[in-house]
Amino acid sequence: MKIGIIGAGNIGGNLTRRLTALGHDVSVANSRGPETLRELAEETGATPVRAEDAAKGAEVVIVTVPLKAVPDLPSGLLDGAAEGVVVIDTGNYYPQRDGRIAAIEDEGLTESRWTEQHLGHPVVKAFNGTYAQDLLDRPRPAGDPDRMALPVAGDDEDAKRTVRTLIDALGFDTVDAGTIADSWRQQPGTPVYGLRAGTPAVEKALTEAAPERPADFRA
Repeated sequence: MKIGIIGAGNIGGNLTRRLTALGHDVSVANSRGPETLRELAEETGATPVRAEDAAKGAEVVIVTVPLKAVPDLPSGLLDGAAEGVVVIDTGNYYPQRDGRIAAIEDEGLTESRWTEQHLGHPVVKAFNGTYAQDLLDRPRPAGDPDRMALPVAGDDEDAKRTVRTLIDALGFDTVDAGTIADSWRQQPGTPVYGLRAGTPAVEKALTEAAPERPADFRA
């Protein structure tokens, strides 16, 4: 597939490495400009682009930037994307980094709902609780008893299926974590966040989540 990655930090960089290795046509952007991505491009074969060009022709777009940067993404970010583009949101709200976001803390919006409102497009929440290094070190073949499972939430079943298929190809199982309204179950501070475990443990952790935002993740 043609995949656009917006954000080249730990998660974005390692997804660039893995997805190019799987043969996908990856364009990657950051906030500092394509010239700063030369080393990553040389290492992976990905195409460094400006953020406003990352989604052009893309069938999947991965937004992996700090939450505070989402409102500053270029307007019309997805205008040139392929029809039916699937948008993956890897973001988390950390008030110490992002500042206080009232819509999340006071109005109870899930982090991904807040993000999709700014993007003007539905998202699928995935990779938000995944350690970046695990993307390189922990892939396992299907059926391996040590294969990790990742929660995936979204409102569009077809989009969610695309993301789950992609994650399977990356070497991880997936668990359907429900809709974006349910995605609080995988936000920071929940039992599944950062959990390195297989499907049964991830399913159990999702059911054990409480809707109250932990004090460590409130401003």
